[in-house]
Amino acid sequence: MTGDARPTAPARPGRLSGRLVAGWTALRRRLPDRRRFRDHLITVGWLAGFWSLLWGEFTWGNLVGGALVAVVILVFLPLPRVTFGGRLRPLALAELAGRFVVELIVASVQVGWVALRPGRPPRNAIVAVQLRVRSDLNLALTAEVLSLVPGSLIVEADRETGTLYLHVLDVRGAEDLARNRDRVLALEARIVRSVGSAAELRLVSSHTTNTETGGTP
Repeated sequence: MTGDARPTAPARPGRLSGRLVAGWTALRRRLPDRRRFRDHLITVGWLAGFWSLLWGEFTWGNLVGGALVAVVILVFLPLPRVTFGGRLRPLALAELAGRFVVELIVASVQVGWVALRPGRPPRNAIVAVQLRVRSDLNLALTAEVLSLVPGSLIVEADRETGTLYLHVLDVRGAEDLARNRDRVLALEARIVRSVGSAAELRLVSSHTTNTETGGTP
């Protein structure tokens, strides 16, 4: 056997593990972010659901159309990333949907009565409600649900302070203003119980307890 070829020494375990870690890191950078994909999937689901509510019925055509509209919005009109740090709670989500249907029916009857009853025209008002959980997701979900209920409309949302400005119909005094504020905060609590994180749930519960005991929220 001729030549100066020498047997190659096996790679050291430390060097080999370093190469494996570097290769795995490069591969993970090329793969899509699973958390980002989950956030987009949840956003598409919510938008498709509200699209169906705007049409007034849940059909496969409305769901598919809403999903396509949501994808177009995410691709061509990207919004600031809204992370989802909570978890879905099926029982609380079912309660949220049930209460929403009840409030939708009651509000529709009330608005119809206000439009048909004789006498002076109703007085309207703008109510400012500062939410307890100041996240973009909570602000958007609360505003969207409120806007779907007849007789209430979001006219402005302050992202910095987490405040919603709500236009309400048929306000007769300070009690009606307080009742509408409580209604918004109760809706926020149901949303947080449905999809919020443990920290957000504790925050809403602590504020509710302080309010009931007369403390400072």
